[in-house]
Amino acid sequence: MGFSIWQLLIVLAIIVLLFGTKKLKNIGSDLGGAVKGFKSAVGEGEKEPTASIEKREDGTVIEGESTREKDKV
Repeated sequence: MGFSIWQLLIVLAIIVLLFGTKKLKNIGSDLGGAVKGFKSAVGEGEKEPTASIEKREDGTVIEGESTREKDKV
């Protein structure tokens, strides 16, 4: 049970009449931006793993803190 091209065109025409082309364009660009942001966040997470254990100069070990310089305050 498939859809013919005419049925899809009628559904598309109804959607355009209900929402308008400007709103559909905005929705598409917002969705594209969200996907792009998600992909970049996933890529950053894979490139920079953080250490879960840090050993200080006095010999104490602190778990759960990052050892990267930019994360230290």
